[in-house]
Amino acid sequence: MRHLIAVSLLIITVFPLYAQRIPATPTPLVNTSHSRHATLQSVNLGDVQWTTGFWADQFTTIRDSMIPTLWKIYTDPHISHAFTNFRIAAGLDTGSHIGPPFHDGDFYKLLEGMAVVYAMTKDRRLDSLMDKAIAVIARAQRPDGYIHTPAIIEERHNGKATAFEDRLNFETYNMGHLMTAACIHYRATGKRSFLDLAIKAADYLEKFYQRSSPQLARNAICPSHYMGIVELYRTTGRPDYLKLAQNLIDIRGLVDNGTDDNQDRIPFRQQTTAMGHAVRANYLYAGVADLYTETGEDSLWYCLDKIWKDVTQHKLYITGGCGALYDGVSPDATSYNPAQIQEVHQAYGRAYQLPNTTAHNETCANIGNMLWNWRMLLASGQARYADALEQALYNSVLSGASLDGTRFFYTNPLRASRSFPYDLRWSGGREPYITLSNCCPPNLGRTLAEVADYMYSLSDKGLYLNLYGGNKLSTHLPDGAPLRLVQQTAYPWDGHITLTVDPKQPVGKPFTIYLRIPNRTTSALYTPVPEVKGYKSISVNGESLTPAIEKGYVAIRRTWKKGDKIVLDLPMAIQEVTADEKIEADRGRIALRYGPLLYNVETADHQDINQSIGTSPLSLEWDGDLLHGIMAIKGAWSDGTPLLAIPNYTRLNRADPTPYPQYTERAPTSIVWIKK
Repeated sequence: MRHLIAVSLLIITVFPLYAQRIPATPTPLVNTSHSRHATLQSVNLGDVQWTTGFWADQFTTIRDSMIPTLWKIYTDPHISHAFTNFRIAAGLDTGSHIGPPFHDGDFYKLLEGMAVVYAMTKDRRLDSLMDKAIAVIARAQRPDGYIHTPAIIEERHNGKATAFEDRLNFETYNMGHLMTAACIHYRATGKRSFLDLAIKAADYLEKFYQRSSPQLARNAICPSHYMGIVELYRTTGRPDYLKLAQNLIDIRGLVDNGTDDNQDRIPFRQQTTAMGHAVRANYLYAGVADLYTETGEDSLWYCLDKIWKDVTQHKLYITGGCGALYDGVSPDATSYNPAQIQEVHQAYGRAYQLPNTTAHNETCANIGNMLWNWRMLLASGQARYADALEQALYNSVLSGASLDGTRFFYTNPLRASRSFPYDLRWSGGREPYITLSNCCPPNLGRTLAEVADYMYSLSDKGLYLNLYGGNKLSTHLPDGAPLRLVQQTAYPWDGHITLTVDPKQPVGKPFTIYLRIPNRTTSALYTPVPEVKGYKSISVNGESLTPAIEKGYVAIRRTWKKGDKIVLDLPMAIQEVTADEKIEADRGRIALRYGPLLYNVETADHQDINQSIGTSPLSLEWDGDLLHGIMAIKGAWSDGTPLLAIPNYTRLNRADPTPYPQYTERAPTSIVWIKK
């Protein structure tokens, strides 16, 4: 990996802690290959290789800049103490724990991203760095499996065990990311070193929850461990882990004095609306979706479906962002007695409560939205979940990082300004290291590295194309037949997609290729004009086809031969989008969209963006020199001056040429919603 920063780490030999046999399984990102209630399964890590185009360029940035930058940050104690905390907990260094209690989880997310990049590149330097880091983590873990550096360092200093004393200490959150990262590392490398640590941690949790009260169980804030434990069950085949995941959902319903902020005021099986902290909520929903694919419990799916509809129809930003509120009061758990009013933060609000300037939209919440929708897609095979995933990916996840992969957003407002008449805790610009909470950058690193693993899915009927981008696929159908496919496209800049089928050997029987036909109107909150739907044309080897769209996909079934070519043309047009009148902040405004991309105007290109858009026609223009190459939307303002709109993910990547004569203290510098 080019430009990787070398960091000296102590090499420690770690002997296998478990002789337990791991069943041979496929190696996807999320392994539903044996999940009885999943409709789809994923292709293996590394089966998709980027070639040219949008996502190939993004992956180059992730591989060569973002991951090395994050590694430098997390192994440099002068910037972040995350890895040094593990060294102190392992007895390899001295000092105290520094940083937030979820620092361990941040480092695990980085290791997951590194493992995914390794699966695609086989870069030996990455493999070596991961080995050395995992060896230190192994030394830090207690013999009983507990691993949480703030508590272990405190125990080293004064001999007092403090495990799970503070429910806000993020133990299970960190362990959940450990489990997920360890499963991915095992699948990418074939090594058990990290997986054995996750097994020890899961065994500790299993014993802990057997003896703990529901109140102690409330330590499950930001429950990444639901996803982690289910993935560990899929990796090891141990039924006790699936039982543990079920018990964790059950025990949430037994908590006294629960909160909407933590989604445990009422039992999960009674919840039908999204509430509270948006990261915690989306992680919970993703974990429950994982559990559903294993158990098929109808009540879980009923709640997930109701909550998903509540989000998409009432509480979702046009960018796919989640969590309108910085701080506030729960819209449900309130009373006239002030002592009983519950606070929420970084949270979902009331239906249609979607402010732009103070939109929180934490990058991790938007990633959680992707994680949740991916699991809903695997469970159901319904393309609407891929639509929602794509909306968030392009517009509120990718936007979290600068174009060079070195600076990051915590919040993602739809209207940014240089200053306000009040203080906002989070910076309006990207930062190389977000001191108060740097959880989003490593989450971005792993998520963007994993985009290749969202491109395709498999079923016993054939291959599903969920997202589009230039790549080569080399995989196996569920019956073991090998399959190669080459996808050529300039998407999202163009809707022309060519797929060349290249079976390594004749499959001998027909199978189906399912092509997702994007639906940009999944949410009734937003109405685009003109309406763009369906497909323009589909052909196989030059022969035109008109297949019906079912569950958001078109199905083409045949006995495929080497060189068979599918050409799909998706309609692409500039759309002017208006919001439901109930969203007060968007009344009298429009947003511009092209394909999956929302657009933005900013003061780097205009003296005044606080005026109305003009009536002249809008046009597209490719500019290969602007913002690493974009399709710009051009038009005019009401005063006749030129208007230039850029994709929202590229916003605030340039120095602002200030001052402008029209500038006032609270003038916006970047907006999605433009005055009509």
